[in-house]
Amino acid sequence: MRVYLDNNATTMVDPEAFEAMKPFFCEKYGNPNSLHKFGSETHPALRNALDQLYVGINAKDSDDIIVTSCATESNNWVIKGIYFDKIANGKRKRVVTTAVEHPAIRMTCEFLKQFGVQITIVDVNEEGIITPDQLREVMGEDVALVSVMYANNETGMIFPIKELASVAHEYGALFHTDAVQAFGKIPINVRDLDVDFMSFSAHKFHGPKGVGGLYIKDSQALSSLLHGGEHMGGRRSGTLDVAGIVGMGKALELANKFMSFENSHVKRLRDKLEDALLSLPDVSVVGRRENRVPNTILASIKGVEGEAMLWDLNRAGIAASTGSACASETLESNPIMEAIGADKELAHTALRLSLSRFNTEEEIDYAIEQIKKAVERLRGISSTFAYTPEGHVSGL
Repeated sequence: MRVYLDNNATTMVDPEAFEAMKPFFCEKYGNPNSLHKFGSETHPALRNALDQLYVGINAKDSDDIIVTSCATESNNWVIKGIYFDKIANGKRKRVVTTAVEHPAIRMTCEFLKQFGVQITIVDVNEEGIITPDQLREVMGEDVALVSVMYANNETGMIFPIKELASVAHEYGALFHTDAVQAFGKIPINVRDLDVDFMSFSAHKFHGPKGVGGLYIKDSQALSSLLHGGEHMGGRRSGTLDVAGIVGMGKALELANKFMSFENSHVKRLRDKLEDALLSLPDVSVVGRRENRVPNTILASIKGVEGEAMLWDLNRAGIAASTGSACASETLESNPIMEAIGADKELAHTALRLSLSRFNTEEEIDYAIEQIKKAVERLRGISSTFAYTPEGHVSGL
């Protein structure tokens, strides 16, 4: 059996979204910016897809949703755009973010330090989030932008974005959220959240890879990242990926359609898998279930190296991860677990399991069986840990 439990890295394309995309590869393939019929016949599908995006996040007509290649581009655009608009001209000097952001945020902030930008990092609490009071402690009139993810890609913990945005606005700062891991899992309502910018990627909610977006409240000014044409109203140059945009719009429509299923069926399967993990000795899971997206588990299995666990699971046909796919080339300890206070030893034992609406009960039962087998085998050959007479793991 093959079981895919790495949906926070990427998801399969929903078959309905794939069907919607097909005509725009070989039949209606014209450049939408061309004046001839081959180009113009793509326009109805593009308008419909953009409408699906606006409706999907409850955006206003006065807002902009700009199609990008992915959330990494969207994140880079916001942070670098704010540098040119608010910092380079001396109006403000700081960007505030958290210790658990995606590398697309962390590394972009690090890049801007060489230009004199001051970056303030807020440590998360024991739950893996930051609170409005924590944010208020570091705010000041010199802050240009606050960037906080909506849901963490490894723990699944949901941040209080509405309240955090309100704190940022008290100081005249703009607020951005990387909402990649929230789309398709919890309802998104930008009017209620009152964020200025929001990034997303289609491949995280059963759309195609290579297409994402940036929501911009009230179409406010933001210096462009890409120049060279009048695409997307001149805000983002580059020929539009019509098939990708159509697939993204349909995928978001379907994700919202199945939202209640996500929060019932998927959550039930997630909880079943989590309960099975917690039934093993010396296993812990990061974060309370009620404040996590319904598909995600980040577990620490004492005495079991995360990479060794992945090897066993992969041999059994199960896809999982030790954390973000964007950082999976290294064998370093999980930085999210370190950020929430786990020691380096435990941070090396991280296992992330992330489900989707396409997972079945049979798959979860099989995964539970194989995970238990892997834990028993790996603990049995560990040179550092051994079972005590009480059945727990202890250091040798």
